[in-house]
Amino acid sequence: MGDQKESLRKITHTLAMKNEEISNFICTLKQSLDNLEANSNRVQEDLESECSSLHAVLDEMKENMLTRIKQERASRTYELQSQLSACSKALESSEELLEMANQTLCSSETDGFTQVTDSHAAAVTMAPAFRLSLKAKASDNMSHLMVDFSQEREMLQGLKFLPVPATPEIQVSECQVCDNTVTVVWSLPEPDSKIDHYILEHRRTNHEGPPRIREDYPWMVVEGIREMEHTLTGLRFDTRYLTFRVRACNKAVAGEFSEPVTLETHAFTFKLDAASAHQNLKVEDLSVEWDSSGGKIQDIRKDKNRTNSPMHSPARSALMSPKRAPTARPGRDRFTAESYTVLADTVIDAGQQYWEVRFDKESKAFAVGVALRSLGRFDQLGKSSASWCIHLNNWLQQSLTAKHNNKARTLDCPIPNSIGVYINYDEGILSFYNAKTKQLMHTFKTKFQQPVIPAFMVWNGSFSVVTGLQVPSVVQSGQRKNSGTSSSNASLN
Repeated sequence: MGDQKESLRKITHTLAMKNEEISNFICTLKQSLDNLEANSNRVQEDLESECSSLHAVLDEMKENMLTRIKQERASRTYELQSQLSACSKALESSEELLEMANQTLCSSETDGFTQVTDSHAAAVTMAPAFRLSLKAKASDNMSHLMVDFSQEREMLQGLKFLPVPATPEIQVSECQVCDNTVTVVWSLPEPDSKIDHYILEHRRTNHEGPPRIREDYPWMVVEGIREMEHTLTGLRFDTRYLTFRVRACNKAVAGEFSEPVTLETHAFTFKLDAASAHQNLKVEDLSVEWDSSGGKIQDIRKDKNRTNSPMHSPARSALMSPKRAPTARPGRDRFTAESYTVLADTVIDAGQQYWEVRFDKESKAFAVGVALRSLGRFDQLGKSSASWCIHLNNWLQQSLTAKHNNKARTLDCPIPNSIGVYINYDEGILSFYNAKTKQLMHTFKTKFQQPVIPAFMVWNGSFSVVTGLQVPSVVQSGQRKNSGTSSSNASLN
């Protein structure tokens, strides 16, 4: 009996679940019916509105053309009636002159005949009939106002519902990625005058190729694009690639998305290694602030894809990016004593890289540059052979210097609000720029024997780092121009 109850309970549960599915499906069908009614009313109203618009245009054109015909008829009628009136008066005058002349000719009186004859001859000579033009001033032909709307009727008979727009194709060869700006260009299989606008979507990814089912980042949408290209500016490339897709829209419907296209960003991205920071530095993401309390426990967030060691390096292309360093190496010790330093978590061992740092110009001291792995925990930036930097000193007297191996050179340039750092590892070039104007401040020329790490120092101040930047084209152009010149900084190398 227990088995029978259990069997009945199971089948009852199954039936209840099925009933719930049917109830949900009934709700879906009812909603679909409501949607169908609403959508049908919407498109019907739209059709009536469009037809009313066509009727209004036709009525307006008809009124204008009828007005033109009436004006033409009135003008010609006036001309012809005026000419008819003049001719009638001339004819009446001529008949009177003829009757008077005939009476004179038939008269038998001889007294004054000559004088009367001369007077009548003068009157006949001046008759209005001789001054009239017997050519009509206006034509009765109105054929130039005839109409033939056969082509227009064919066009109206060709009216139909809007088709779904064709799928665009992104032209990869014409797309550009430069200066943290991306220009995407696409085309249609054939011209379509019904296209109203385009929708472009883009998404960050670290995976080359078609999008995966699950991606780490959402699609970002750009709507209302009128041309078949669009430029995204002011981007920060914190992933290796950007994926794009686009679709065309007419007034009624959007077409299918194009095949996704993935473009490589070629930008240098890193984080600050909070584990390496001096205990007086409070590190939050890419911002650092001097903390005079010292020894304050910091919230070090470990990224599951990174280690606490500055030896970490992201997987990048062989030409543009550093290689991944072994992750088994233990994390380095914190900087201490008067080395108020923090390092990045990514080494540079190949290619050209660029990043920027914004700093508090009122800081007592600030430095930015690169360092070797071997930089000691007591070493200050620029005071050993293991680091190169630009150093701002606001203690006693303000100065801006380039430092390396405990040698310094004063820089004769305004102190900017932010500094851009460019490194060409393979060529041994480290340059510093005014990040806003891209004016060159200083260049080190050396030969890097080991991978280097972005390094920063601050005392009684703060700074924030901007990564995910491509090497600006103006910087690359300036570097090519200076590649053949000798270094003026040899004494610091």
